[in-house]
Amino acid sequence: MSRPIDRARTAVAAMAPAGLSLVAVSGGADSLALAVAASQLPGAFGAVVVDHGLQPGSAQAADRAAQQCRELGLDPVLVRRVRTRPDEASARTARYEAFERALESTGAQRILLGHTRDDQAEQVLLGLLRGSGIRSLAGMPAVRGAYARPLLDLAREDTEQICAGAGLEYWEDPSNTDTTYRRNLVRGEIMPYLREHLGGHIPQALARTAQLAAADADALDLWAGRAWAEHGTDLKALAALPPAVASRVLRLAAAEAGAKNVGRERTAALCALAGVGTEKSKSAGPVQLDGKISAYRRSPVIVFTDSL
Repeated sequence: MSRPIDRARTAVAAMAPAGLSLVAVSGGADSLALAVAASQLPGAFGAVVVDHGLQPGSAQAADRAAQQCRELGLDPVLVRRVRTRPDEASARTARYEAFERALESTGAQRILLGHTRDDQAEQVLLGLLRGSGIRSLAGMPAVRGAYARPLLDLAREDTEQICAGAGLEYWEDPSNTDTTYRRNLVRGEIMPYLREHLGGHIPQALARTAQLAAADADALDLWAGRAWAEHGTDLKALAALPPAVASRVLRLAAAEAGAKNVGRERTAALCALAGVGTEKSKSAGPVQLDGKISAYRRSPVIVFTDSL
């Protein structure tokens, strides 16, 4: 089997377009390993380090990570300080806003993220715990828009090996041990338990589940997109579709009308309104969605209105 650094370089090269790409570096083993791989390739690679300011010493850790990137030869290297609440969703929002500003200010075409196979396995478990659908079980996509994850086929221990081979010391974020965060609970307690009692193959099995779920979800999305383009929200056409496809058509229609967050409950309400599945609503509506969007059954279609 090839060395982790060789696999990392190959994956980065496959996902980095012509022009500048930025490596998102936290100072941890995963992102530093990604920076090492990028630094050993031809092409233009820089880095962006986001300091969330949530932990003592985070500013120093960010500056150290930036200096490590400069010593690897990455250019430019940006450090972005953000303010955020100490919850995962807020921190993620602030981080991606910083990434978007970095893309705009540098003209970079892609940001490379250091998520590994272990992260993917944890993501699948979190989706299962939420009772989410197949798209959630598909985990994190390898590429979405300007973001790419070249290390999804590498384990966390592989990234640690890459850092050791490069003589780099990585930062262990102290917040990673705080099991009040569900992800940390999965990482620190649930995954080790599963490995011990069910076998060390668990991360690979969960990551493989994500790949299979992603392929199925993509196929259903494609089917729904074609049905939406051809028939819109025609009730007879929706009734002829499997519920998994019809529900996607209704979400596409809602999104085009301006609704941004059509979750499980609102999707079920739309399906009942359209007579899709086992639950059928006698009411013609409305089903209230976010953004003051309302859905009504007006034979022969479902219509969406904006009350603004």
